[in-house]
Amino acid sequence: MNLIDRAKKIMLSPKEEWAVIETESTDVATLVTGYLIPLALIAAVASFIGYGLIGVGGFGYKIVSISLGIRYGVISLVTTIAGAFIAALVINALSASFASRNDFRKALQLVVYSFTPMMVAGILYILPGLRMLPPLAGIYGLYLLYIGMKPLMQTPEDKVTSYFIVSLLVMIGVYIILGAILTAVFIGHRLMM
Repeated sequence: MNLIDRAKKIMLSPKEEWAVIETESTDVATLVTGYLIPLALIAAVASFIGYGLIGVGGFGYKIVSISLGIRYGVISLVTTIAGAFIAALVINALSASFASRNDFRKALQLVVYSFTPMMVAGILYILPGLRMLPPLAGIYGLYLLYIGMKPLMQTPEDKVTSYFIVSLLVMIGVYIILGAILTAVFIGHRLMM
């Protein structure tokens, strides 16, 4: 699995790439160290540069803080990696309810490759005016997740939409809680350090 080729193919020709991924038996360690972490580091490093070296501000003020950059970088890295595992656990746990394959490894493949557009767009965290775009790229990732459920989780056609919606609602709740906890721990109530 070549990281750049896989990222390009999953974003540009996802239906064909999901069929290829379904036949692969990539283990969790290889998936995490060879794909998830390298792409998650894009947003983490960009967050560090954007918040720590370029700064954040508006309405007549600008804050540049290495400490803030490190904190945002750590939050980005931890939420991406932990979020992938949590989402895979949710999808796998719900699989029986939707007559789907119960296979954590396939669920993790589904989630990690669906995160690709958001992780690649994470480079935009460098520039203050573009920081709202990576989450928008995540919307395309939701589409990738949706179309990947049938081949990877072997979900029956009539259950894909409901499986996707229930998984998404549970994941949104978990991400809100995870983000709030990490922000409280690393950022606190103040923006200035």
